[in-house]
Amino acid sequence: MVNELAGPDLLGGLKQVQQTGTAKPEKLAEPSSAKGFDAFLREAEEGEQRLRFSAHALKRLEARGIELSHDDLSCLSNAVGQAEAKGSRDSLVLMNDLAAIVSVRNRTVVTVLDASNNTENIFTNIDSTVLVRR
Repeated sequence: MVNELAGPDLLGGLKQVQQTGTAKPEKLAEPSSAKGFDAFLREAEEGEQRLRFSAHALKRLEARGIELSHDDLSCLSNAVGQAEAKGSRDSLVLMNDLAAIVSVRNRTVVTVLDASNNTENIFTNIDSTVLVRR
């Protein structure tokens, strides 16, 4: 199951807003701290650059205490766009101390981990890597 970008602890307590499918997302009242995220999501939808997180990725973000800022989400979305432009299917995106495995075709983050949780240093089933520098 893949969910639109939002999770219980992602960016100040946003709730899951939509499962993929034909249903339209409901408008939810969002905390004022999420205004940056709301703007990012609106821009992404308008530009057909919607980035989603799988249920697994949302669980990993929550369990590992990883919070993504508006800038992080924007950089991640841009990295997926770059991978897509090169014909990638499944990509490893390395950004600061964060590693994300992304299904480029679906624009879906499959899993996320930070440096402190990366004990094996092996990533499989990818065909590309994007290094994000800030």
